Amino acid sequence: MLARKFELGLLDPGWTPVPAGSGDAGSGAGGVRGPALDLDPPEHRELALRLAEESVILLANPAGLLPLRAGARVAVVGPLAHDPLAFFGCYSMPRHLGEAHPEAAASVPVTTLRDALRGERVEVSYAAGGTVRSRDTSGFAAALAAAAAADVVVAVVGDEAGLFGRGTSGEGCDAADLRLPGVQEDLLAALAGTGTPVVAVLVTGRPYALGAVAGRLAAIVQAFFPGEEGGRAIAGVLSGRVVPSGKLPVEMPATAAALPSSYLRSRLAGQHDGSSVDPSPLFAFGHGLSYTSFGYEDLSISPDRMATDGIAEISCTVANTGTRAGTEVVQLYLTDPVASVVRPASWLAGFVRVPLEAGQRRRVTFRVHADRTAYSGRSGERIVEPGEIAIGVGGASDHLPLRGSLTLHGPVRAVGPDRVLVTESVLAELDGA
Repeated sequence: MLARKFELGLLDPGWTPVPAGSGDAGSGAGGVRGPALDLDPPEHRELALRLAEESVILLANPAGLLPLRAGARVAVVGPLAHDPLAFFGCYSMPRHLGEAHPEAAASVPVTTLRDALRGERVEVSYAAGGTVRSRDTSGFAAALAAAAAADVVVAVVGDEAGLFGRGTSGEGCDAADLRLPGVQEDLLAALAGTGTPVVAVLVTGRPYALGAVAGRLAAIVQAFFPGEEGGRAIAGVLSGRVVPSGKLPVEMPATAAALPSSYLRSRLAGQHDGSSVDPSPLFAFGHGLSYTSFGYEDLSISPDRMATDGIAEISCTVANTGTRAGTEVVQLYLTDPVASVVRPASWLAGFVRVPLEAGQRRRVTFRVHADRTAYSGRSGERIVEPGEIAIGVGGASDHLPLRGSLTLHGPVRAVGPDRVLVTESVLAELDGA
């Protein structure tokens, strides 16, 4: 970050964040106010929309309820369904200053998910059902009535970002367990009890445990504070106008009392016969579904024996085997079966977004430097060690259809701060694609 600030000139003497001639009171010749500074121009909103669309994650869709049928009667319920601040984290301007300065919260135009869905060729009714933090269930009745009269329910639940205890997520806003805040889990269960299919949309700052209700939901969509265009992005995914391509950057726990954990766990930290508790996540790291399907084939590893300072090319063919265009996030994982100290069962070593038309195939190549296997040895020094490295390629940490291995040979090599930290990727078209 410091290097980037130097490159941008942010640390130069006399640098100011306010362009000359802008609307700031102290800028311009003699302090004369210039044209208003536009901090949210159209090109920024276009970028915000693309980022939000690519980050929305379809976690579950077992019966294929999504995308929503055109003309469907949709009951949009939940405390975040019509909240314009729902999509912002605690350090965004609306949340950071909104409590003390309400005008800051109103300064960014936002389309709520309720209103965004009204532009997606479905018939929308609405009931909040309650608030994020309250234990009050008096709003359930209106939400259940709306659900009973609809073809499908979109329940928008999650977090209210804040600072130092003034929210359910954010700096200083800790969680004693991983249940949804307030009575939102109860609301999901009550909605599922109406018999109307329920799509849970989670707008959160942390992963929550849905194991108690997940089996009763028709679909689950996760959005981690997607920003000012979050409403339109989520609505586009629900309607099918946008084919989801987001993948989980964390695990989604199954139980509310699950220990905080990373997928970077040792083998004995997973499920095993020595414990009665299954720590397996409800949804694994890297998980995310699509409205199309993808196939993997033709794994190649060259060379399959390389020096402890060498580079290997790991390639595979990815195909869109469905009927719609979509984007797959191809993920490369490495495993060190025998090492001087305990290693994670696997770790993400590379990934790349691969857009594919229906029926299209592309060749994906990861250029993996031996430094990507480095770890802190028994002395505390970071080393690359000779031995076998297992390889898995696929669409999630628990879905790796292509597997192989290579062998590192040569002396143990110490690496420093100049070690290779990034795995390059190359996409190539295949003949006839």
